[in-house]
Amino acid sequence: MRLWGPAARLPASSARLKRSRWKEHHVGAKRWLRPWRTGPGTMAAFEEAPEALKDQLDVARGLENLPVRAWPPGAEPEPFQYTPDHVAGPGADTDPAQITFPGCACLKTPCLPGTCSCLRRENNYDDHLCLRDIGSEAKCAEPVFECNVLCQCSDHCGNRVVQWGLQFHLQVFKTDHKGWGLRTLDFIPKGRFVCEYAGEVLGISEVQRRIQLQTIHDSNYIIAVREHVCNGQVMETFVDPALIGNIGRFLNHSCEPNLLMIPVRIDSMVPKLALFAARDILPEEELSYDYSGRFLNLTNGEDKARYT
Repeated sequence: MRLWGPAARLPASSARLKRSRWKEHHVGAKRWLRPWRTGPGTMAAFEEAPEALKDQLDVARGLENLPVRAWPPGAEPEPFQYTPDHVAGPGADTDPAQITFPGCACLKTPCLPGTCSCLRRENNYDDHLCLRDIGSEAKCAEPVFECNVLCQCSDHCGNRVVQWGLQFHLQVFKTDHKGWGLRTLDFIPKGRFVCEYAGEVLGISEVQRRIQLQTIHDSNYIIAVREHVCNGQVMETFVDPALIGNIGRFLNHSCEPNLLMIPVRIDSMVPKLALFAARDILPEEELSYDYSGRFLNLTNGEDKARYT
């Protein structure tokens, strides 16, 4: 099950809104989608010889920083067009490739809150490239803006993380009961960026059309992000990686996920749906995300749900 919500056109004034006035929310799925139909399962047995890695398929087709191998050797997911970034699909109001944000002027000074136009309140990341306050409801409700292509700061600026792409070795693998899944081959510290959920950015009419064409046996990959901005305005972004997408399409649902989705804006009004480690993740562990749109308080072990 993925998320999608009711229609809401992008307000014309959205490009002029101050960054500090954004408030991000994921839309809950219970109102609009049928329940998740597949039950929980266990991972397929993991065994790997280093020399065998060279013979495994790169699902990313060389378009990521690191190859993303398929397991077991010789197995291949159903064909789809790979893209590491969002692409404009039918009905999209905004081209994700369009540069809509001005850059900062931090040419000789580091990007710091109060002086960098991309950082209004505090640093997004700590010195270890970990998202600050990961797992807190406040972090889920705040927008994240990274420095962009027009910024005068260095490519090594600490406010450039998601745009660097994959930093950990990931593997698409065949599970016992859930079809394909995604797991890490490396240790991933809590707060580190793992991957994006990228695909076609759609308009609401196209979303509704695709949903109506689905059968009970089809997987629904469509996810939506609802954003509440000033004066009661609502913005929604619909992403479908079913036909054109990245490795995020292989993530399975979990009620106790190890990833948390945070919308991150870099060059465009269209947010990157960035997935960060909600806790330390061990090698060979399957990566998962809660598709219900809940905010998880992972700091004290309590599962607190809020639906919009």
